Amino acid sequence: MPTQGFQLDPRLDRDTAQVLRLQLCDVRAMNDRRWPWLVLVPQRPGAVEIHDMTPLDQALLTFETNLVAQALKSASGCLKINSGALGNIVRQLHVHVVARNEGDPGWPGPVWGHGQREPYAGEELKRFIDTVRSAL
Repeated sequence: MPTQGFQLDPRLDRDTAQVLRLQLCDVRAMNDRRWPWLVLVPQRPGAVEIHDMTPLDQALLTFETNLVAQALKSASGCLKINSGALGNIVRQLHVHVVARNEGDPGWPGPVWGHGQREPYAGEELKRFIDTVRSAL
């Protein structure tokens, strides 16, 4: 269960689908087929920056981010994992974990702000989520 008082930002809810829930974070799949892309949302009300959380939650976030990054790399066979907590548009603390390969859209630049989001078609998003769940 989420921490009491926690509410997922409506933009994250709109642009992602739930994969699973870890001890601290809700793991979500970005609905953008250009990159295998996950988002971890710590279920802590009011958290905007990593330092807004307790030291224990900060350590758990690092652990969960690494766990998800390893699973995404295994599931996607990617060359590189990009991780980041930007929060310039959606202030609610969340960490992006994105699988990258040479020649993907925008390589070697960042995925943020590159082109238009391309939602998954049909059952593609469900298959991606199932693949990530299996890797975790």
